[in-house]
Amino acid sequence: MSTPSTTAAAPSAPPDRSVRLGTTLLVVVTAYLMVGVDSTVVNVALPDIQQDLGFTPTGLSWVLNSYTLAFGGLLLLGGRVGDIVGRRRTLMTGVLLFAGSSLLGGLATDSAWLLAARALQGVGAALTAPSTLALITTSFPEGPRRHHALSVYSAMAGIGASVGLVLGGMLTDWASWRWALLINVPIGIAVAVALPRFVAETPRHAGRFDLAGALTGTAGTTSLVYAFIRVSEAGWSDPRTLLGFSTAAALLTGFTLVESRAEQPVLPLRLFADRDRAGAYAGVMLLPAGMFGAFYFLTLISQQVLEYSPLRAGLAFLPMTLAMFSTVRLVPRLLRRLGAKPVLLTGTVLVAGASGWLWRLDAGAGYLSGLFGPLLLLGVGIGLSLMPLNATILAHVQPREAGAASGLLQTLQWLGGTLGLSVLVTVYGTATRHATGSPSEILVHGSARAFGVGALIAVTALLVCGTVIRGNRPKAPDAQNRAL
Repeated sequence: MSTPSTTAAAPSAPPDRSVRLGTTLLVVVTAYLMVGVDSTVVNVALPDIQQDLGFTPTGLSWVLNSYTLAFGGLLLLGGRVGDIVGRRRTLMTGVLLFAGSSLLGGLATDSAWLLAARALQGVGAALTAPSTLALITTSFPEGPRRHHALSVYSAMAGIGASVGLVLGGMLTDWASWRWALLINVPIGIAVAVALPRFVAETPRHAGRFDLAGALTGTAGTTSLVYAFIRVSEAGWSDPRTLLGFSTAAALLTGFTLVESRAEQPVLPLRLFADRDRAGAYAGVMLLPAGMFGAFYFLTLISQQVLEYSPLRAGLAFLPMTLAMFSTVRLVPRLLRRLGAKPVLLTGTVLVAGASGWLWRLDAGAGYLSGLFGPLLLLGVGIGLSLMPLNATILAHVQPREAGAASGLLQTLQWLGGTLGLSVLVTVYGTATRHATGSPSEILVHGSARAFGVGALIAVTALLVCGTVIRGNRPKAPDAQNRAL
């Protein structure tokens, strides 16, 4: 990206460059927030969708699952496409596809139409998400500038799901569930118009496209996501579940063999050669495993136990959202003073503490006595955890591999969330199968058991990150990078 000339003694970048970088960041994170919000925006609208389009109880779950399958299964491929054809072009294609499929979904007149539109949204999201993070990596130099940009990105990644719950509740209560999808259309058009003006295209990295790796990796990841989703519906012994896992194992084994021999792999295995990055990849998969489950069960509790409306249920997550957004603003300074590892471990301890607190939830607890404290703690913990993980993964990544590194990061986040939710739903089903009491008591009992397993997952993340990541203290930034 071109910049005005400066003298050698200039203590910081020219103001107009800082303004341009700030605008670039705004456009890029808006695109990512749109994708993150859509992962939960329809959750509180599901009863209305079922009534309007005639979904069966089993079929209704696929309003969420069709999006998850396409998004999680195609993320690696989306990252590699950006590396080869240009990340801005890929991002624009993804945003326009996402907006167009949102329009189709908002106009759906039957269940099949809506499911097809949701799957197409997932394809658009898979092209959008890796390009956003890769553009941040290539647009901002290492040091405080990139740390600030990643803190904003991490905030969007963390609050997207809770913002989706609030927005979905507002739109469903005030208008219709259709607006939970249609709201993406004007936002997507605005982002597509702004991209050519404010975001520079990245160099294309010419070369052979790793078609075999793309096919086996995408098919294997999709099979794995499907198998985990199937577990939550039919259990671990279901034939389709077992077939999904077997197929995923075979395809991902083939994918590893293909990538180890490919000249230009879709996933460079050398990304795992760095010990810190490998530990951060493990952490970025484990932490969402408990968080996604918390969102799911807390949404059920707020509506079915506390009897909140969709809007009030969404607003119940505001303490977590505000705590997260406030915390990430402090993280760049903490990273400069302490390094990534202490900040990450502190955040992981708080996430585990929030899940442990929810483990003790009982049916008689109200919002202030039972949910407010854990949500606040969860927001601070997520805010402290996500950005150090992102920064550790993307540190020293070669520009030609930024898309692959970003795609893998987000693939593991999504797979971790899917795996965690399926495990926690299985725990919930086991705990409630022979439980007695009122429906509210059974729901809270099973959810509390699931929160306990979520706490164990967070403790596992803490142990992995604490033992694998070395967390060298970052070097002092040079004067040219000191201000954003």
